[in-house]
Amino acid sequence: MTQPVVQLVGVKKAFNVGTPIETEVLHGIDLALQPGEFCAVMGPSGSGKSTLLNIVGLLDRPSSGQLFIQGLDTATLDDAGLTRLRGRSIGFVFQYHHLIAAFSALENVMLPLLGQRGFPDAAMRVRAAELLAAVGLADFADRPADRLSGGQQQRVAVARALALQPPLLLADEPTGNLDTKSAEAVFALLRRFSTEAGTAVLFVTHNPAFAQRCDRLIEVIDGRIAATAA
Repeated sequence: MTQPVVQLVGVKKAFNVGTPIETEVLHGIDLALQPGEFCAVMGPSGSGKSTLLNIVGLLDRPSSGQLFIQGLDTATLDDAGLTRLRGRSIGFVFQYHHLIAAFSALENVMLPLLGQRGFPDAAMRVRAAELLAAVGLADFADRPADRLSGGQQQRVAVARALALQPPLLLADEPTGNLDTKSAEAVFALLRRFSTEAGTAVLFVTHNPAFAQRCDRLIEVIDGRIAATAA
C-alpha cells in the first residue's frame, strides 16, 4: 500500500492552554492524503480550516495527536528540523501571492531554490524558466512582479511553490482574489501539476464548482471533519 504523503491521527489543537480562556479548535482530526490526490477543503469561517492548514504546513504544532509527513513523525523534530522538512516537502500558495514586487517573475520563482542552495547558479535559472513556461509566462520572466496582472502574479506564485517539486502543496483560497477566467486558469494549473508530478494538494476554497472537480471534498465544521466525499 502506498505511504500517505501526510497523515493526521487524532490531532487536536487548543489555544491559551492552562488559562481560563483555553479553547480547543480542532477536536481529533483523522486525515490521510495519498500522492497525487487533489482534495478540496471547505467550511464556514471559524470552522478550523486555517488552523488545520497551519498544522499540516508545520507552521504550528498540534496540542495532541500525531502528524506524519512522508511517514516521518513530526513530533520527533525540533523547530529547525520542522523548518527543514517544510522547506523541502511542502509548497504554499496563498490567497495573496506574496511576491517580492521589485523582483522579476524569474527571480521570485528562484527564491525557494536560492534558500535551499544558498547561491544562484545556471541550473536554478533554467528550472525557474521551465516553470514559468509551464504556467504560460515564459515571455514575462524578466518583468517585475508589480507589473504583472493579478492572475499572472498568482501563476508566478504557483510556479514558485513548485520550484522544489514538493510532495505536498497547500493552497489556501488561491483563487479568492481573482476574476473568473484567472481563477479557472490557476485551478487548472494546480490540477495539472498534481496529476503530472504526483503532488498531493489540499485546496481550501469557498467555490463549490471547484470543489466538485476535486478528487475528494473534506468538509470542516466546528473543528471536526464533518464529511469527506469522493
